[in-house]
Formats: sequence, structure tokens, C-alpha cells
Amino acid sequence: MAASMSINSTLEASSAQARAMDRMYGLQRHFYDVTRAYYLLGRDHLIKTLLPPADGTVLEMGCGTGRNLVAAAKFYPTAKLYGFDISNAMLETAGSAIYHNRLVGQVTLAQADASDFSGAQTFGVESFDRVFFSYTLSMIPPWQAAIEQGFKALKPGGELHIVDFGSCERLPGFAKSVLYAWLRRFHVTPRQDLSECLEALAKKTGATVTVTPPFRGYAIAAKVTKPVG
Repeated sequence: MAASMSINSTLEASSAQARAMDRMYGLQRHFYDVTRAYYLLGRDHLIKTLLPPADGTVLEMGCGTGRNLVAAAKFYPTAKLYGFDISNAMLETAGSAIYHNRLVGQVTLAQADASDFSGAQTFGVESFDRVFFSYTLSMIPPWQAAIEQGFKALKPGGELHIVDFGSCERLPGFAKSVLYAWLRRFHVTPRQDLSECLEALAKKTGATVTVTPPFRGYAIAAKVTKPVG
């Protein structure tokens, strides 16, 4: 059964953030994917643009219910996928999804904190070909630290992909106000200075950054490529 699937843990169960996420998603996880399908825009496009090398490694930071990992595993059947979340409740749902889609041998799950992550400690994997965040940075309080850890986890020449809520700069003002008010109910905060953060990272590391605001700025999509040398 799904319960037999091994989920590694490098995070103390007493973590305040882990408990908060478990409280928030203990019930929501059962209908999370159905409700979020209508406004977490750009997730499937991110998965289609990952393009890992043959037999490459892909890491999702903040995997939630495992929805993206299942989609990516089917899209890239030769890749090895890894995902972690701070919430045990979400990981239970992700584990069930991985099991029922017969992906146990291809996808590995763990509990970890995105702002203090080590691939070697969590998965026994030093670095990854692709790392991605899908609507998670807006829920991680130390989000800049999470980006730094995600970039650090990349192999030379690897890519960090991000999609999240944007600044809604080309949407009517009332639409942005309604959206942001709704998001605050779930402790979600769009990172309006994400572009600046990524540009600073690029300047410090020599990485290449591309940022686009799809859906009239409703979302922000970014790719950071780590230099080879």
C-alpha cells in the first residue's frame, strides 16, 4: 500500500513551520489539486520546458501533493525525480499519488526545509540537473534563502525553473486587489521583488537569468542557468 512507501526525513517533527503547514493542509490536501487547477497557471508549461538530459535528475522544492512530480515523471520517463516538502500531511498525499501512478521506483520523496536544504543529506544526491519551484516561494517566509539553496543544488550548467504569482501589472487594479486578498487568507505572499533577487544572484554567480510575466503579469516565470565553469 501507499503507506509502505519510504519517505526520508531530515527535519525535526517539532518544527513550527512544519506544524503550521500540517494544520493548514491537513484537510485541504484532499481537494487541493482540484481547486488549484484553476488559478495556479503555468505549472504544466514549466514542466514541459524542464527538458532534463537523458537519465537526468530533477528536484522539486516544495512538492506538496506530488501533482507536479507525477506529471514530470510521465513526461520524462527516463529521469529520476526527487521532491520534498516541509509538511508531513502533504507528503502523505504525495506518497499515495506516487504509489497509485506506479512511480515508486522513479520518484523519491523526503521531508525537508527549502531554506536549509542539502541534497546529499536528504537524498544522497550531491546535485541535480534541474531544480524547480512551482507556486511555493510565495509560501516560504525565507524565500530568498530557498532560492539560494535551490541554485546551490544545481549541477554546473543546470537550470533552476520558477513559476509563481506575479505583480499583475497588466491586469485591472480591482482584479489584483481581489486576488491578493484571497491569497492572504492562505498565507500566500507574491514575491514582487523576485526579478531583482534573481538578477542579484546572477550578478554574484555569473548565472544567466530570463524572466517573463505570462498571463498579463498574473504569474511570473523564470529560468536561472548555472554557469559551467
